[in-house]
Formats: sequence, structure tokens, C-alpha cells
Amino acid sequence: MSISASYPVQLEFHADRRITRWRPLVQWLLVIPHLMIASALRSLRQVLTLISLFTVLFTEQIPRPLFDAIVMTYRYEWRAMSYAFFMHEDYPPFDFDLSSEDDGVEPHTSLRLTYPEHLGRWRPLYKWFLAIPQYFVLAGLAIAACLGIVAGFFAVLVTGEYPAGIRDFVVSAYRYGLRVEAYVGFLTDRYPPFSLAA
Repeated sequence: MSISASYPVQLEFHADRRITRWRPLVQWLLVIPHLMIASALRSLRQVLTLISLFTVLFTEQIPRPLFDAIVMTYRYEWRAMSYAFFMHEDYPPFDFDLSSEDDGVEPHTSLRLTYPEHLGRWRPLYKWFLAIPQYFVLAGLAIAACLGIVAGFFAVLVTGEYPAGIRDFVVSAYRYGLRVEAYVGFLTDRYPPFSLAA
């Protein structure tokens, strides 16, 4: 088993590459309610992460309900973003299941995190520093992913298909970013691999 396959943060995407040609022109508009909710959930996640900092410092763990709530915010955001990037046509559900395991309500996306029974007490104080190399990689991936989304946009308009290589890269870049956020956000003590593998 590869290092990345056993990593506690798993994100997957499965959908047909065929997209109706006009969809990229309107999906950005249809997804606005989801993006507004995702933005509110991101603010909530920041508050929950701050609370997590203190729970890890004092108890060496994150309470399970708190962990599940944070994972739900990431899952909701992933579902909204995969639709916003017109990677599939099915409108994502307004689902707020508090679980670290994916409930499977949205058939194209899957996001799950393994609950850590124990976390290093002092690691939250220096994880951000250890992740500095990851931030440089993320900056490059973000630029490349934006270019990929633009290329995918025109490919769908012209051919009606999202290029598999571009879509796989966008998913991998998103997964990479999530793993770095989970590490810095106290959801795991395992350093994220420098890998785009699933």
C-alpha cells in the first residue's frame, strides 16, 4: 500500500466525462447558494479549529463531535466546488451529516477522514512552520489547477467532454490542499505526502 493511499485524509471523485456543452455557462450561477453556505461553513470551521487547538493542547485529542463537524464542512465544500468546476451535472445535496465517514448522498464525490485517537500535545504550536514547504507546492498547484479549470471550461464548450487528465489533476490538487489543511488544522499528526496520488 502506498503512503498516500493509507493517509488518513481521503478524497475521491467519480463521474462521467461527458458534460452538456452549455453547463459551464450556467453552473457557476446555480452553485451560488452552495458557495454561500460553504463560505459560512468555512467561517464555522475556523472557529472550531481554534477550539480544537485548545482541546489538543489540554487533552491531546479532538472531541469526536467537533472532529465530525469539521469534516462535514470540508465535505460540503468539496461537493460544492466539484459542481462549481462543472466536473459533473448533478446538483449537490444540501447535506449536513456530522460524520467523518462519507454518507454517499452525493454519488460523484467522497471525502473521509480517519479520527485520530491521540494527537501530539505540542504539535499544534509548530505544525504551521513544518508545513511551509507544502505552502510553496500548494501555490504552484493552485495556479496550475486554475489554468486546468479554464482549459476544461473551453474543452467542455467545444467537445462536450471534460479531459480526463485535466480533471484528474484538479481533483489531485484539491486533495493535496485538503491534506495540508487537515495537517495544519490539527486533524492528523501525519505529515502530508508530497504526492498527487489518491
